[in-house]
Amino acid sequence: MIKQCVLALTAAGLISIGASFAVAQDNPSNDQQTPPAQDNAMRRHGPVDPAQRTAELTRKLKLTSDQQTKVQDALQSQRSQMESVHQDSSLSQQDRHAKMMDIRKATDAQIRGLLDSNQQKKWDEMQARREQWMQNRHQGSPDAGSGGAPPQQ
Repeated sequence: MIKQCVLALTAAGLISIGASFAVAQDNPSNDQQTPPAQDNAMRRHGPVDPAQRTAELTRKLKLTSDQQTKVQDALQSQRSQMESVHQDSSLSQQDRHAKMMDIRKATDAQIRGLLDSNQQKKWDEMQARREQWMQNRHQGSPDAGSGGAPPQQ
């Protein structure tokens, strides 16, 4: 009788452990949100690789080889400027953030200026999705905690 109780408890314990793992796999944590593919840049820790970002934009926007060179140069310049601001210990965190946002906006405008009208339309859509994702993320909207992947740019 005791043997049967021990076996039943052991089986119940194993089932509950197995069920916990199954549920954990089916329900990824809502704490880990994935940004829109700026472009996959924020999924990694550290600066964005200009070559990878250029390749991604080439695929999405169908950049010409001339555009690719200019976009990669702009992204490399952005990366260098961001690193300089990041290392500037004389700036407050708020000032550092503001400067980085200015650099990003200037680079985005520079890239947009290199695009033809069809590419600009697609670029604007990508930027709008990124901005919407950022707003949702910072405002804690119901969508921000859904754990779902944001729209791809």
